[in-house]
Amino acid sequence: MENNVPLRELTLGQILDQTAAKFPDNDAIVYVDRDFRQTYKEFNQAVDEMAKGLMALGIKKGEKVAIWATNIPVWVTLQFATAKIGAVLLTVNTNYKTAELEYLLQQSETENLFLIDGYQDTDYVNTVYELVPELRTMERGHLSTEKFPYLKRVAFLGPEKHRGMYSIPEINALSAMVSNEDYAERQRSLDPHDVVNMQYTSGTTGFPKGVMLTHHNIGNNGYFIGANQHFTENDRVCLPVPLFHCFGCVLGVLAAVNHGTCMVILESFDPLLIMASVEKEKCTALYGVPTMFIALLDHPLFTKFDYSTLRTGIMAGSNCPVHVMEQVIEKMNMSDITICYGLTEASPVMTYTRIGDEFRLRVETVGRALPHVEVKVVDPESGEELPPGNQGEVCCRGYLVMKGYYNNPDATKAAITEDGWLHSGDLGIMDEKGNLSITGRYKDMIIRGGENIYPREIEEFLYRMDEIKDIQVAAVPSKKYGEEVGAFIVLKDNVNIQESDVVDYCRGKISRFKIPKYVHFVDGYPMTASGKIQKYKLTEMSEEIWPDRI
Repeated sequence: MENNVPLRELTLGQILDQTAAKFPDNDAIVYVDRDFRQTYKEFNQAVDEMAKGLMALGIKKGEKVAIWATNIPVWVTLQFATAKIGAVLLTVNTNYKTAELEYLLQQSETENLFLIDGYQDTDYVNTVYELVPELRTMERGHLSTEKFPYLKRVAFLGPEKHRGMYSIPEINALSAMVSNEDYAERQRSLDPHDVVNMQYTSGTTGFPKGVMLTHHNIGNNGYFIGANQHFTENDRVCLPVPLFHCFGCVLGVLAAVNHGTCMVILESFDPLLIMASVEKEKCTALYGVPTMFIALLDHPLFTKFDYSTLRTGIMAGSNCPVHVMEQVIEKMNMSDITICYGLTEASPVMTYTRIGDEFRLRVETVGRALPHVEVKVVDPESGEELPPGNQGEVCCRGYLVMKGYYNNPDATKAAITEDGWLHSGDLGIMDEKGNLSITGRYKDMIIRGGENIYPREIEEFLYRMDEIKDIQVAAVPSKKYGEEVGAFIVLKDNVNIQESDVVDYCRGKISRFKIPKYVHFVDGYPMTASGKIQKYKLTEMSEEIWPDRI
């Protein structure tokens, strides 16, 4: 599987159509915890019905359709239904709270929002009514709100009726209003290089930016991710990872659909259900971050289940501990497990270990460049390419590089060079054979159990606290999650607040995983000679302040 396999010039809809024609009776989507099983023919029919319903609603080519939902069955249907009519699926983090959703809807100029009732301690329906009170009084399809001038429609991803929102049965029923010819004409108007997916990431700095990804970007990346695991129509992949991440909707869904592979999906992470799904559906592949695999291996019922059908899968999101990889291979039969590396802006995978690589490469590196992808390590200051064995910033070039950040040309220009190289912001070392090792971050991102957390976003939020004069957020090493959020705060004069007051201020306003686990009041920060704050020294300092980190 190297560069002799050509890139595919197909839309996501065409990829699904081809697979459904080739393997109509193969399982496409299965949920073990409910009575849900669709063949590729049935799945494609459901996609077509919803796509026509979306057209009947008036959703035009290029409109954004934001989905705020856990991994429910209709999520994947909507992923392809939007793709077939040229709409842009905007994935919303299920952990978002009010302020984060407000920012995303405004910056993305989203026209359509699809949501479930809620997740964990957040009521999505009430959150939306709080942000868009006009929904309760205005006629559906004629929404007009000053705060969100682009928002036209809100839909509920289920049969229940909510004031001002469409329901899924209603949308599917509307499909009868759109002719097959009009639907075909809409599909003929699409180009593989159109934007089909937007995901919000903070990239190297600041507030989240909308990464614009095309059919060509993620369709091809999905194909090569599946090919690298030797996926065929006989494989069955267990997906307990969030679909709003590239890990779920590209590494998972698009890798499977490109190869006719069955997707055994979980609505949310549940170790017991993962083990039951693998055994009952005879899964051949399993995806997860290292902490997820650790949760399985440590589960008291781990030995009660059969893993003999497992062969491959992906462990990604953060560095894989050697002993975890050894146990996954030995106790879960995953001899062909793979490790990959990338970022949302790269669709997302740029390097990947190969089946057959020696064990050392699978734990010490993140593999080599995928086909049709160039990867190099450069001096972060000069931009000059460095020889093997030298640490520098990892950059990539090829079909996988995003179209850009939505409505943010300056950030796009900073991320992608004029000759097409994407800056990752990560530090790495490449060996003579092209195997890449990630050694750190040129940016200050915190990775907590696979979740990317961007310090500036939390800093900007906490600046709203009247008592805070200055704040720096930095990573605090954690045995359980790899890293936790630490807030180092300079208070205003004559102010006295407790660490718990800072945590309480965050609750219900930003995602739980972004709320500082550790808070420390300081008089100032370690600086460089030129006045730049040295965050790595705050991280070092944290190990002395909190020696018993979990």
